[in-house]
Amino acid sequence: MWQQIIVALIVVAALAHFCTKYLPAALRRQIVGALSKRGYDEARLSKLFNIKSGCGDDTGCSSCGSCDSAPPAKSEASLKRVIKLHVQR
Repeated sequence: MWQQIIVALIVVAALAHFCTKYLPAALRRQIVGALSKRGYDEARLSKLFNIKSGCGDDTGCSSCGSCDSAPPAKSEASLKRVIKLHVQR
């Protein structure tokens, strides 16, 4: 019985690590939002999930910078890629 409890704790810890590190930021924000509605501390959750707190509140998108406009268009010269081949004979 103790072995099953220990294995379950290890699996839960691995799942929590996966959720905090490898999930996309939008999904992590949704998880933090859902848990904060249930009464958990949003500041702690946002620190744990590596997102900036305050997305979606009165400060809006300007607080986290994730809603910035598209990056500037690249010039035509930077779009060309040159592959240099070195022929050895």
